[in-house]
Amino acid sequence: MLTKRIIACLDVSHGRVVKGVNFVDLKDAGDPAELAYRHAASGSDEVVLLDITATHEQRGILLDAVHRAARELFVPFTVGGGVRSLENAASLFDAGADKITINSAAVTNPELITEIAERFGSQAVVIAIDAKSRSSSPTDYEVYVTGGRKPTGRDALAWAKEVESRGAGEIMLTSMDRDGTQIGFDCPITAAMAQSVSIPVIASGGAGNAGHFVEVFTEGHADAALAASIFHYGIANVGELKQTLLAANIPVRWPC
Repeated sequence: MLTKRIIACLDVSHGRVVKGVNFVDLKDAGDPAELAYRHAASGSDEVVLLDITATHEQRGILLDAVHRAARELFVPFTVGGGVRSLENAASLFDAGADKITINSAAVTNPELITEIAERFGSQAVVIAIDAKSRSSSPTDYEVYVTGGRKPTGRDALAWAKEVESRGAGEIMLTSMDRDGTQIGFDCPITAAMAQSVSIPVIASGGAGNAGHFVEVFTEGHADAALAASIFHYGIANVGELKQTLLAANIPVRWPC
């Protein structure tokens, strides 16, 4: 059985890590390089850095933050935000990223997924899907872009299938309704997406305690779970979290 991954996320705005609730009310959480090292040292299997204002501000990602964080890391490092071309992706790999994540540009130009996958390999392409519920149905979610500011009209499950067909190696699904709330992952949409595609699905949005990770791996069928707030502010220790997962018979990478 494949092990489940615990991923620490750094949402970065203007060179600083920030965290909010439902994509708004952002508060400073620290320096990206320092937090990247702290999360990796505590047992996170991977670290993700997302420049969450790059697309909205129509600029490229701040490569200095990527360079500094990459120098501190000894685990896989995924970077996203403002990736609009093959050249943008190449610059991130040159800066130290192991994978890149795309959201807005993939919706605007789906062929970009295939271009990057053919150049760097599908394993290096993660498609971020920011999804928001639009009805009482547990699987009726709409894709949003531009840092959660703009609805696209696209169905999240249909989009997941398309990005897989275009060469994406992973999907990072963020429930906008749960983001920063610490009330638990959105297991129904996560499970539906995991069952709709054959590539790994990373669950994001809502982590508040170890039990939520148990739920998203068992009920949500996620391959990995990502969190930010609970790790940044020391609410959860990754080593203790993994002990809880092992006790629930969920395989994780050990030792931490």
